[in-house]
Amino acid sequence: MNLPAPFVLSNRALLGNEAYEELLAALQQEPPVSIRMNPAKQPDEPIRASLSEVPWCSTGHYLDQRLTFTFDPLFHAGCYYVQEASSMFLEQALKRYMPDDRVTMLDLCAAPGGKSTHARSVLPEGSLLVANEVIRNRSQILAENLAKWGHPDVVVTNSDPSDFTSLTSFFNVILVDAPCSGEGMFRKDPNAIDEWSPENVEICQQRQQRILSDIWPCLRPGGILIYSTCTYNTKENEENVQWMCNRFGAEVLEVDVPSGWGITGNLLPDADFPVYRFFPHHTRGEGFFLAILRKPETGSEDHVPTFFSADNTAFKRKDKRAVAAPVLVSKEHLATAKAWLLQPDAYQLSISGTIVSAFNHSQLQQLTTLSSVLRIVQAGIIIGEVKGKDVIPHHSLAMSSALRPGSFPTREVSYEQAIAYLRKEAISLPETAPRGYVLLTYKAVPIGFVKNIGNRANNLYPQEWRIRSGYMPEEVRMLF
Repeated sequence: MNLPAPFVLSNRALLGNEAYEELLAALQQEPPVSIRMNPAKQPDEPIRASLSEVPWCSTGHYLDQRLTFTFDPLFHAGCYYVQEASSMFLEQALKRYMPDDRVTMLDLCAAPGGKSTHARSVLPEGSLLVANEVIRNRSQILAENLAKWGHPDVVVTNSDPSDFTSLTSFFNVILVDAPCSGEGMFRKDPNAIDEWSPENVEICQQRQQRILSDIWPCLRPGGILIYSTCTYNTKENEENVQWMCNRFGAEVLEVDVPSGWGITGNLLPDADFPVYRFFPHHTRGEGFFLAILRKPETGSEDHVPTFFSADNTAFKRKDKRAVAAPVLVSKEHLATAKAWLLQPDAYQLSISGTIVSAFNHSQLQQLTTLSSVLRIVQAGIIIGEVKGKDVIPHHSLAMSSALRPGSFPTREVSYEQAIAYLRKEAISLPETAPRGYVLLTYKAVPIGFVKNIGNRANNLYPQEWRIRSGYMPEEVRMLF
């Protein structure tokens, strides 16, 4: 590995010669592969007993070899997420300092969705997760991964951090997994080496401080901000934490870490606040940094979140524009869609053109406020699309835990049929299969809808999500 000379010099100075040589040796090795299970989606057979656990994550596992994830239907069904093990440490911060009751959390730099799906599994029920990505095409990937994960109480946004600033005291938990110089990804991504420079480190630090300044007003007093990067230098890590303490009066918080985990701490001279560093020569994972900061309790006026109610003027203007559009969705359509939900009275249905979506009643006020300042990519569950007299069930409904069991007839498919379906190829069902919309399952886990018309079943898998590869590997290695 040909590392830039300034990187070598700075990290020798940071770690010392012996530790740096250990780091360099670790960077020559193959990176570990790890996955995190979805506790809400488990197939009808156990995970392989040979897999070792990620010690700081209750649902994380190391794999003994890389699997053919693209050709595993359960990967596409959201049964697990392929995620770097070090970043799963987020769970420790959330479980230690997250309120026990409902939480409103923001994952500010969320794509492709590893930490968002993890947070959504850890948050208390009734909580709302807002997952944001500033780059538009990456926000679509984020929405896809969260839809596959299947929890309904999620809003995906595509906005700049500065767009959030007016949402005063809106969130009680914020995660800023900041864009960084990527030193911790060197062995996984050779491009990160080519793009690294001392100048880029400086640029990243300035960008991170701008992001933190933009988002700090959105955190409620007493709330927590989790700051993380995948880099080693102190400029983007400890120095930014120190900057937040000086600028915002933030308190740095500590979590208990067993020594056997190999996680190290603060490398900034004359600073003793707790931070959590992952080096590949100490931990089984990539380079990672995390710190937990609490916003000080100030005047009582700061405790009131900025919420706009449903009778807000901007909301009324949107409603008037919607009323002016042709009415394409009838009460009968809405009744059909609502009946597919496990708890239909918990949701408010909304219509955008011919698309019917559902959002939790208890979070509507928050959604109204978010919609007034942010670009919403997806909120809640897309239930279906109206075409003529029909409501065509949407794939996000098939993936969602809010789908009422028994709403559709189900048919278990073979591995070969599942792959054909995920490639959006034609599917044939037995003559005994019922006509109409059928939910396909693989190993008892839903993988999506078809419309069975007898001689064939129309494949309703999203075109943009399909497996594009036309070949099959010689050896298919799957988790179950």
